[in-house]
Amino acid sequence: QVQLVESGGGLVQPGGSLRLSCAASGSIFRIYAMGWYRQAPGKQRELVAAITRGGTTNYADSVKGRFTISRDNAKNTVYLQMNSLKPEDTAVYYCNAGQFVTATTAGDYWGQGTQVEVSS
Repeated sequence: QVQLVESGGGLVQPGGSLRLSCAASGSIFRIYAMGWYRQAPGKQRELVAAITRGGTTNYADSVKGRFTISRDNAKNTVYLQMNSLKPEDTAVYYCNAGQFVTATTAGDYWGQGTQVEVSS
């Protein structure tokens, strides 16, 4: 019903920047919130950032001040601008969408994942 396609991952040095994109298609009227989770090997999945239909944003404490989530409603796309990247940010980042995208409750729709590696 909803397809999420991610792009923008890659390898970057500490202190560098990346911008992730997530384009939604299908029954997008069912989406209230979109956001990004990440998962590193041996660690639990965590919410990175989310944005609701009304524009409310939520960030993990570890990325506040460095990451910015935004949306382009005309393109049905959300972005995650990641600045001042740290090695601890290395993970697979998954776009997520649905009625709720929170630290405890994920939406029903997932992107394919994109690798972000921060290394010298």
